[in-house]
Amino acid sequence: MKGVAASIVAANDAPAAEVPEARRSVSIVMVVYMTGAALGESIACALQDPAVDELVVVDNGSSADDQLYLRDLVERERRVVLLTGHGNVGFAKGANLGARAAKGGALVFLNPDAFLQDGCIAELTRAIQHRPVPSIVGGRVLNTDRTEQRGARRGDITPITALMSVSGLARRVPAWRRFEVHWEDDVLPLGPTEAPTISGACFCMRREDFESVGGFDEKYFLHVEDVDLCWRVRQAGGLVLFHPTAEVIHLGHTSHVSPLRVEFHKGVGLARYFRKRADGLGQRVLAWLLSPVVVAAAVVRPVMWRLTGRAG
Repeated sequence: MKGVAASIVAANDAPAAEVPEARRSVSIVMVVYMTGAALGESIACALQDPAVDELVVVDNGSSADDQLYLRDLVERERRVVLLTGHGNVGFAKGANLGARAAKGGALVFLNPDAFLQDGCIAELTRAIQHRPVPSIVGGRVLNTDRTEQRGARRGDITPITALMSVSGLARRVPAWRRFEVHWEDDVLPLGPTEAPTISGACFCMRREDFESVGGFDEKYFLHVEDVDLCWRVRQAGGLVLFHPTAEVIHLGHTSHVSPLRVEFHKGVGLARYFRKRADGLGQRVLAWLLSPVVVAAAVVRPVMWRLTGRAG
């Protein structure tokens, strides 16, 4: 297993004399946009969790049926707060809106097509206690067959590691294994473990963590904002942790939005991320030159999926 992920950071490794941190109230922030049938089940799983004190739903745009469901939910469930009427402002801006409206001292960001498993919230909030500020802990994201989903724990995403991973060279050439971004096939650690990047499908930050790094960068519209957030936490001297037993099942690809549009935004976000973290004139020039290539490669993916019969 890679160097940074090799050392297990156990959730109970605080000194014995340390006073336990008082339980923080927990707010889930969920950004919704044309989610479809998964929305009701995701919300039901969240509200069934006894550790959840509040659910803030940020509706960037939903079908008429889902809007009716959400309005009715607010009338029935006192823990639910609905933010609506602002239009499709993108995920990052929507998540920041939800975080500002939330009352909890612990913020859990959860995708609307992700289903919390038993004990997930308690594990995440326990793992974040006594960590340096800022810190972030992500859950183990699973497919419906309970295999670990790609992207749940990742290495540092740079132009080189992205190229090596996408091309498959990092897996095929042993000497280049260190460039592999995706770690889902690695041995599962026994406890919360450092990883450069975790999935934005389900993660937890204390309010002061989130505020100390300025929340999500709102210049990302859709995708890569979670990668950027993890990078900024590490840049600030904090910790990014992957939690192996805080589990969530994530469907993915449920939004009624064209895959071409989604991949375009992903490419634009990734290109911006590479430019943002470029250090020095040479890297900045290279990042700008690579930007159209990154976007084009992202847009080509759904076309190839259709031609090869893959779901994506």
